[in-house]
Amino acid sequence: MTAALRDALLSAAVALGLFAPLVGLAMDNGDQGLVLRTRPLAAGIMVALVFFGRLGMHLWVARPGREARAVRRSIAVPKAASKYIAPALLIAAVLLPLSGSRYYVDLATLVLTYIMLGWGLNIVVGLAGLLDLGYVAFYAVGAYSYALLAETFGLGFWTCLPLAGILAAFAGVLLGFPVLRLRGDYLAIVTLAFGEIVRVVLINWVDFTHGPNGITDIPRPTLFGLRFSNDEGSDTVAAFFGIEAQTIHRVVFLYYLILALALLTNWVTLRLRRLPLGRAWEALREDEIACRSLGIDVTKTKLTAFATGALFGGFAGAFFATRQAFISPESFTFIESATVLAIVVLGGLGSQLGVALAALVMVGGLEMLRDLLSTIGEHMGSELFSGLAGDLPTYRMLIFGLALVAMMVMRPRGLVSGRTATATLGRQDA
Repeated sequence: MTAALRDALLSAAVALGLFAPLVGLAMDNGDQGLVLRTRPLAAGIMVALVFFGRLGMHLWVARPGREARAVRRSIAVPKAASKYIAPALLIAAVLLPLSGSRYYVDLATLVLTYIMLGWGLNIVVGLAGLLDLGYVAFYAVGAYSYALLAETFGLGFWTCLPLAGILAAFAGVLLGFPVLRLRGDYLAIVTLAFGEIVRVVLINWVDFTHGPNGITDIPRPTLFGLRFSNDEGSDTVAAFFGIEAQTIHRVVFLYYLILALALLTNWVTLRLRRLPLGRAWEALREDEIACRSLGIDVTKTKLTAFATGALFGGFAGAFFATRQAFISPESFTFIESATVLAIVVLGGLGSQLGVALAALVMVGGLEMLRDLLSTIGEHMGSELFSGLAGDLPTYRMLIFGLALVAMMVMRPRGLVSGRTATATLGRQDA
């Protein structure tokens, strides 16, 4: 216990040196220019979290039989959780627009976008075991493909959606060829470089991508040719059904659109896992050398994993472009790749339900926490809560990092483990 306290105090001292200037000091706009503001409480909270977290880590690791129990629990959770939680989440997602709240519909749309991205990356990382740090590149290719096709050729959303996915899949194949002989850290570095190359190209190829200015006036999707618009045209949804035109109609339609795309991603992934291709991905994840010795074509297996994951990333990018009606290179930074990868790792590599739960907590939970802190600050007149609400987006990656550290210590296989192979030999104990 003495050694644990000593180590926790040392970690807290290091955290104090880091967080005192980074968190304890902030620059605000004042009447005479920038003003230095101190935040000792925020820095103290960070140091306290490090101290108690490090102490708790020592106590958790010291528990006898911890690893065996963690493995047994992580194997048993999917069978019990997916039976009740997954249908409940699906029913709640379908009925959510009935609440009539645009805030929750918009938030759920954002969460579903990250769920779809997480499921796409889960094919590459969770099933095939290929660490991809540049997944945002396929997201960007899908978004820009849709925007440029619509702008140049005047094509609609439903025509551009499959084209955006195909072009993103082609980009995935282009990435797959140079990394066929790479593993581990080297593979991660190359994929990270690919993501940055795509972003830099989008910024500097001004004649083609409009550079940092981005692309505006991206067309919205239609419902069988009917537009969601507040004007009085005869080709609008409101005019066709004889109802009053409201913006919430378009918001709900976009919500159900991303819900359908996410469910399509989930269904295709589950079907592929039961096919020989999916089992080849799992064999590649477990042992590439053994995979080769079994006669599996590793080249095709890797390329199909990259292409399939990129395909769904391209679909999500096309939806992002049509929802925002504006895209720019700033929307496709490394932070997006890190966020999606954190969702996959926290949820559990290979677990569809785990990815959905992690995205719900990390994206939706943080946004609702920010809104809650802002509401408390307004009602109580407290600058502390209002300041925490304003600074929460800044600390988002810090929160993700702490969550990853805690998860690796307490549940190394994620919230819901999905690493168990689809096809196994012999009896598997739960």
